[in-house]
Amino acid sequence: MLDWNDLRFILETARQGGISGAARALGVNHATVARRITAAEAALGARLFDRLATGYIPTEAGQDAVRTAEEVERAQQQLDRRIGARDAGLKGPLTVTVPQLMIERILAPVLRDFTAAHPDIDLKIAATNDILNLSRREADVAIRLSNSPAPTLVGRRVLEQRAAVYATPGLIARDPGGAAPLDWIRFAHWPGPPAEIKAIRPNLNVRLSVDDMLAAIGAARAGIGATRMACFLGETDPALQRVPGLPDFPYVPVWVLTHPDLRHVPRIRAFVDFTVDRLRGLRPLFMGAAQAEPTAL
Repeated sequence: MLDWNDLRFILETARQGGISGAARALGVNHATVARRITAAEAALGARLFDRLATGYIPTEAGQDAVRTAEEVERAQQQLDRRIGARDAGLKGPLTVTVPQLMIERILAPVLRDFTAAHPDIDLKIAATNDILNLSRREADVAIRLSNSPAPTLVGRRVLEQRAAVYATPGLIARDPGGAAPLDWIRFAHWPGPPAEIKAIRPNLNVRLSVDDMLAAIGAARAGIGATRMACFLGETDPALQRVPGLPDFPYVPVWVLTHPDLRHVPRIRAFVDFTVDRLRGLRPLFMGAAQAEPTAL
């Protein structure tokens, strides 16, 4: 008979396209995955994957096994959420996923005060911009900057926010403004400077392209060029100032989200309510209308 645990190995091998990726996802070595796949094939009496140079491709029988594994996974996740939703106390584990820069600049004091107020909640932070799966309980709450968060989640659109252009005081002092070229740090994932900037400074001299906001901030601090960033980042950075003469402009809003099955869990509600209240108190900073004390970087 098939060992139900082998379904996890079948599912991840199909998702990852091979046993090496499945091993990384499951936290085991690839020999373990290969052994469990072989055992499942022996139990079912059918070949589940074609072993190709490009990876493991599910056979027709393998596709049936993958669909069954997905059904079992969904049922397990649903049971886990339902059981978790019955927890009536302000205690127990709570995992929150938050972008790294929000923790550094904004959320660290909020987290400090929440843990002090609720010492029996075991708070864990996943500091990442990656999309974690709340259905799989990879996290219980997600704080995200997004125009369109996942429709499977529920929560609050906490804040609108603005962005502006920042540079070092030295670069600003040397910049004559107007039609003169402005050294620029381009963020690769954005299509280009907003029209509001180009209308005033049409001659942007791209000195560097980066694919990460931490890299953009580091380059701006080094004086390589000016760059745009959310106001909550620029206004809290002691090494940067807003470039004069350039407007601010809309940026993605801030959301606090959870899974529908978990929204009434007391510790999750407590965290959401606490965090939303504190973030809304910082609205002027997010909108670029007030400077905060620079963080110690």
